[in-house]
Amino acid sequence: MSVGNSKMEIRLEKHESSVNAVENEHADSLIPQAVRDFVLPAGFPESVTVDYLEYMLLQFPTNVTGWICHVLVTSSLLKAVGVGSFTGTSAAASAAAIRWVSKDGIGAFGRLLIGGRFGTLFDDDPKKWRMYADFIGSAGSIFELITPLYPGYFLPLASLGNLAKAVARGFKDPSFRVIQNHFAESGNLGEVAAKEEVWEVGSQLIGLSIGVLIMDTSGVKSSYLTLTLTWLSVRLLHLWLRYQSLSVLKFRTINLKRGRILVRSHVAQHTVPGYIVCNEEENILTWERFLHPQISFGVPMERMLGGEESSEMVNRLLKLYKNEKYVLFVEQFGSREPKFLVAFKESATSISVLRSLWQAHWLQKNLQNQDDVFSWLEDSILALELGFTDFLEQMERASWDRNQIIVKVPKEPVLVSEYLNQDV
Repeated sequence: MSVGNSKMEIRLEKHESSVNAVENEHADSLIPQAVRDFVLPAGFPESVTVDYLEYMLLQFPTNVTGWICHVLVTSSLLKAVGVGSFTGTSAAASAAAIRWVSKDGIGAFGRLLIGGRFGTLFDDDPKKWRMYADFIGSAGSIFELITPLYPGYFLPLASLGNLAKAVARGFKDPSFRVIQNHFAESGNLGEVAAKEEVWEVGSQLIGLSIGVLIMDTSGVKSSYLTLTLTWLSVRLLHLWLRYQSLSVLKFRTINLKRGRILVRSHVAQHTVPGYIVCNEEENILTWERFLHPQISFGVPMERMLGGEESSEMVNRLLKLYKNEKYVLFVEQFGSREPKFLVAFKESATSISVLRSLWQAHWLQKNLQNQDDVFSWLEDSILALELGFTDFLEQMERASWDRNQIIVKVPKEPVLVSEYLNQDV
């Protein structure tokens, strides 16, 4: 976009890695970018160890053969419990095995979708996704619970239930690995995982025993309604206990939710709470879009300007944010609940996101002083320059680690703002 002697370039760049360049050059050329983004971690190969791809390429056929064995064993198990026999109606057992394994296959697709599409979510907010995993798993159990009412629709109902449970597991496992890593403060992740297995197996044995005793009662055996109400009561207790267990977690990392709590406290009271108080205040279930003030990160420049790409507005924004790695503007200026739009420059980091968060909270607090949008923004930039250094210092005194700021800069749109006019 050119305005007089000023020029802004917006471009997408692909940064090639020098690490393992010779080994990965041929593989990169064979794998489409969309496939790479789906099956490989963000930032591959720099973001993982050098043996990652080789291990995964060997692990894939290993899992394939394992599931083939699972199909064969399922048929034998069904025959063993009386669904056909090796000498009788083996076709019935084979058909039942196909239906059963089809249910598992549809569920496996759910896990594939979650791992490929939503893999970047879990590091930021594992508590929220672990809780939502239980909600989704509960929905899957409902589908399975109603299969006796509609036995003719066993396959679609059981498949939907298994799909929901697989999606839940896709959210649960990565989230819990982040939680395990949080526990391993001494680098003892293997031991933490092993001890967790002990707790898991112990609770499994107790739960199975209690479940067998409940199923053996006459009321549950004879009444579907009693069975359903019993399941509902136990499930609600399970969800409440899950929420309580996640609420006691005290992360030292700073995600977007905890970042909001910290900057809100500093802007309002000039103090930064410690990680224990901050985690207790954090709402596990809240989505970012429902938090105040409303902030949209990674906004295209054309939306921020509202279609008015005037040279005056562009130049004033450039001058205002020439020392920042982002540009913040207001979408609903003059309203009681303005919405803040943030576009990030090429060199933006997690600190840049935190700075924009601090500025937005300052603007929200000082709504009564607004008269002109640019003078309002100028005042906020001055406050940011004076207050953000103190904010970081208080973070360190409150035992927060600046290296553990995990708020992420949106990947798209990639905005490279270069103004060639030296005056600007």
